[in-house]
Amino acid sequence: MSKNLSELAGRKGLTNTLFEKIGEAAKENGTPSAETLEKLANEFIIGKANTFGTTSFYDFTKKENKGKKVYLCNGSACVCAGKQDEVKNKLEKHFKPNEIGHMTCIGRCYENAAFNYNGKNYSGNDIDQFQISNFKLQISNYNVKSTTAILTAPFDGFEKHYSLLKTALKSNASDLLNEIKKSNIRGRGGAGFPMALKWEACKNEKNDTKFIICNADEGDPGAYSDRYLLENRPHSVLFGMMIAGFITGAEWGVLYIRAEYPEAVEVVQKAIDELRNHHLLGKDIDNSGFNFDFKIIKAQGAYICGEETALINSIEGQRPEVRTRPPFPTQQGLFNKPTVVNNVETLAAVYSILKNGGETYAKLGTGKSKGTKLVCLDSFFNHPGIYEVEMGTPLLKVVNDLGGGFKTPVKAMQIGGPLGGIVPVEKIKNLSIDFESFAQNGFLLGHASIVCIPTNFSMMRYIEHLFEFASYESCGKCFPCRLGTQRGHELTSKAINENYKIDCELFNDLLNTLQQGSLCAHGGGIPLPIKNALQYFNDELKPYFS
Repeated sequence: MSKNLSELAGRKGLTNTLFEKIGEAAKENGTPSAETLEKLANEFIIGKANTFGTTSFYDFTKKENKGKKVYLCNGSACVCAGKQDEVKNKLEKHFKPNEIGHMTCIGRCYENAAFNYNGKNYSGNDIDQFQISNFKLQISNYNVKSTTAILTAPFDGFEKHYSLLKTALKSNASDLLNEIKKSNIRGRGGAGFPMALKWEACKNEKNDTKFIICNADEGDPGAYSDRYLLENRPHSVLFGMMIAGFITGAEWGVLYIRAEYPEAVEVVQKAIDELRNHHLLGKDIDNSGFNFDFKIIKAQGAYICGEETALINSIEGQRPEVRTRPPFPTQQGLFNKPTVVNNVETLAAVYSILKNGGETYAKLGTGKSKGTKLVCLDSFFNHPGIYEVEMGTPLLKVVNDLGGGFKTPVKAMQIGGPLGGIVPVEKIKNLSIDFESFAQNGFLLGHASIVCIPTNFSMMRYIEHLFEFASYESCGKCFPCRLGTQRGHELTSKAINENYKIDCELFNDLLNTLQQGSLCAHGGGIPLPIKNALQYFNDELKPYFS
């Protein structure tokens, strides 16, 4: 059925999507009316159940969003910082409790106290200046430094930047792909899949219609590196997408940008307009025969859309449920056409690879982790912010030399988002920023975001928080994840709030079922940090188990 829906969605193409129309219909009251959803079902020749089902999934279109006027961040970094209750109390002086919604991380982890009002994000001391009318403050600054500047290198200027594109368009696509192969760059979104292999698979597919998708749905609490690149280096991302299009034969680039990053949407759109004004978009770009254009899709609040097949379903207007593979997106992706999905940071590295050569890029890093990595440090560090380091850099150097150590006592760090490992501080000395080091030690580098868990924060409460997050954000397609994350939240909540001991055998069985039986890394990944916590904080957690 979903394959047929993909074909139906493809009839109208990217210029007229059901997903965008549902988002537009939700703007006025927070959720579309039943009449509007029925009209959209008729317009797109699908059942009413489909439009209602899609609408009910997203934070900013579901009926529970009706009447919401302000949103409080409930991401892990803000939860651990302990400032959100105070922010909520101050917001309640201006809004009724039912007018306050939530957003799961808005990328202000470097100072917390984060909230969204009237389509803009705020944090830090902004709440102390809040007023309903004429409230507008400058975007807060954060540290951006590097030990090896690739992604954070100064912008070369429009003309010089895109002279490299013009040169590339006169080259052979296979030669360009070979440079990407030489770089050995792996995806920076978490999975670490080699980018060149993905591009080559799409290139080899015989189809007149192909797509390049930039996965800018950076939902991992603690991560804001994609936000930085979108807002400060948009042309690096766009350049990477255009090269991907030229190599694979795709003529459309889709940027799926999360709703929680409204400023990023504005900046990227201006960059696209600049390209158009310089006649570098559309048909026959620079007389090369290459056709390419961009489309921004504004997401509507769903963590699972960071998974590439759920993201594709989302663009099509379906519920963003994970697809079974094969077929892989490079074979049947958006509208059942060959599709490449790459993370923001991965695409942004292409400019440097082509400018300096793939072999030069491959000289950076370790055996299986080439290049550099952006690492996000939260507000528990003396110098929070984004740091670009060469792969293989000791974690101890990142924490102490770059981050300046901790402001207050910290017992562990969750690295790589909510599905990343929980690293006790005594293990910092054993790790380096690369895929191999983390895997060998039983952790996950992922997006390389770092959320600190302070000494006075209950590890059991943190586990409960992770289960609550995983349960809320589950797409619901597979039973192990849909039921398992909910059962995990129920067990941990009951152990905290009642005189209840969790059966160890039952709990381990739950974690193993999630890990082995889930369809994607959402359900399959959540056991890792919980097992880490049980391993390294056994004495603290022992009273909650029998």
